[in-house]
Amino acid sequence: MVTVVTKLVHYLHLSRRSGQYTMNHDHSKKIPDGASFDRSGSQDSLDELSMDDYWKELENIQETRGNNHEERVALVVKEPDEGELEEEWLKEAGLSNLFGESSGDSLESMVFLSTLTRTQKAAVEKRVETVTQTMRKRNKQHQIPDVRDIFRLQNDAKGKVCDGSEPSTVRTSENKNETHDGTKGPKFSLGTDEQKSLLEDMPSSDTDINLEISFSEQAANLKESSAGKIYIAGGGDTLLPNFRLPKDKTGTTKIGDLAPQDMKKVYSLALIELTALYDILGTEFKQQKAVKIKTKDSGLFGVPLSLLLEQDQKKVPGTKIPLIFQKLIAQIEETTLETEGLLRIPGVATRVKGLCQELEAKFYEGTFNWENVKQHDAASLLKLFIRELPQPLLTVEYLKAFQDVQNLPTRKQQLQALNLLVILLPEANRDTLKVLLEFLQRVIDHRDKNKMTLKNVAMVMAPNLFTFHGFGSKTIEQSEFVMAAGTANVMRFMIQYQKLLWTIPKFIVNQVRKQNAENPKKEKKDKAMKKLLKKMAYDREKHEKQEKTPNDTDVPQGVIRVQAPHLSKVSMAIQLTEELKAGDIVARFLSQKSGNVQTLKKEEVFLYEIGGNIGERCLDDDTYMKDLYQLNPNAEWVIKPKQS
Repeated sequence: MVTVVTKLVHYLHLSRRSGQYTMNHDHSKKIPDGASFDRSGSQDSLDELSMDDYWKELENIQETRGNNHEERVALVVKEPDEGELEEEWLKEAGLSNLFGESSGDSLESMVFLSTLTRTQKAAVEKRVETVTQTMRKRNKQHQIPDVRDIFRLQNDAKGKVCDGSEPSTVRTSENKNETHDGTKGPKFSLGTDEQKSLLEDMPSSDTDINLEISFSEQAANLKESSAGKIYIAGGGDTLLPNFRLPKDKTGTTKIGDLAPQDMKKVYSLALIELTALYDILGTEFKQQKAVKIKTKDSGLFGVPLSLLLEQDQKKVPGTKIPLIFQKLIAQIEETTLETEGLLRIPGVATRVKGLCQELEAKFYEGTFNWENVKQHDAASLLKLFIRELPQPLLTVEYLKAFQDVQNLPTRKQQLQALNLLVILLPEANRDTLKVLLEFLQRVIDHRDKNKMTLKNVAMVMAPNLFTFHGFGSKTIEQSEFVMAAGTANVMRFMIQYQKLLWTIPKFIVNQVRKQNAENPKKEKKDKAMKKLLKKMAYDREKHEKQEKTPNDTDVPQGVIRVQAPHLSKVSMAIQLTEELKAGDIVARFLSQKSGNVQTLKKEEVFLYEIGGNIGERCLDDDTYMKDLYQLNPNAEWVIKPKQS
């Protein structure tokens, strides 16, 4: 097998140099004469030697599929009708009531629209206009609003002046910082005119990722300031920029830190923001739609991720990663990650196929003998699992958008787009991708021994994530060379910057805060939460025979009351200072040991911000509490374990 591949790769070298490329398959195709492959077009130039890893992996995949005689149903991607794509987009963004019979009825949608930036509004207007025109062609009888009225509706409802051509403004001056009911509210900003000047004034470097201002607003400002000329990322690919997140005193918000109701808002905003960013940068953004096909309803390989987790959770309640996926990674790591060519050298195809069948029969029974699995076989099984998913790990909806990241002008914009795409993935896909990327980084950490650098690993893994049955042509065209290099670069970005990609941008969190502050239903929820927290504290303190239950009148200005129903000390008044951090408060509580309460370690409990203008948010230890209190003065503060 290795000899055949070596000969193939040698042949590919000769073929590329002669302007031809063929493969030993029935679908071989000759590249047109004179076709030139300018590697600079894929942003990071990739030398031929490193590209060989990609083509070798693709050849291994084709061979594996060739050995699999089972009939495989290809995924069919449905071509949407005119306006259908935009209609579906508006539904995904939570704005379906901007058209149809309920058009203009929802106050909640008006509040949502009031928080959008200039570029986000433009993205919404563009889709509403397309849907409106389509409906008029279909002679729909229900109300069809003029797109220019969409944002005027929410302004009339709120008594503000704001049209679709300008950013919505969340005032930050003292006399303009009021909520819908006239009370003083916290100061938070979105992608606004004042932020445009803030963007110009803020000291930053090319490697700083600004999370305070909308990515699409940043792109629009860059485009305007450079008179339409945008720098195209290029140069060598040995080193990627050392992108970093400047420290935010109100804390960094990671995926998993927010309550489900707020994550739903984050999803809608991320979809709109990604669309706006692609619009500004001239890249088409279209969500693909898969036609439902019959899939396996049990087993390991070729089973939908959601169904696989459902059956795994019967074995291990609460698990979020498929058990077979976890076990294969553990099996690879059990030997050593220093094995040369790990992930690149395939297992023996016939043996891998036999192991696959045996796993299907014995894995859940616990009778499978893992001692028979060689390390390269386990690596091949891991990649096979990813490829055999009925829908791609990056999802049908967003696979093309992930691929198109390579077409964005700058590396920073590519990273911003990937950040939003990760947020948009379903939870099961996102969690599995995270575990995969963390594993790949551990492999790279042993590159001195295993010879698997970031570039090598990306080259090997890209075909497994980006070449999916049912997508694209099987012929080798010039565009496939560009896509190969491009998707390998996207893979490199995901591995290199994985810690940044699971961060929710602050401007999106601020938009969620604004929506919550303006939501008339929020007040009732806050009262119910406060009542529950006080009852929990009262019950514990009564049990411990403490004299009284703390209430709001006990807390002087500049002091917050922190509840910790799971700890020995259930309640404490904390004086806010400029340097006080969330981690300091947790440490103070943990130092108070008494009673028979279960002992918890520092890494097991976190301080939460609950209510006010947020549903629930887990705080990182470096959050400066005085700054956060000023942002959300009506919040409750609770220490508790983080739910897995």
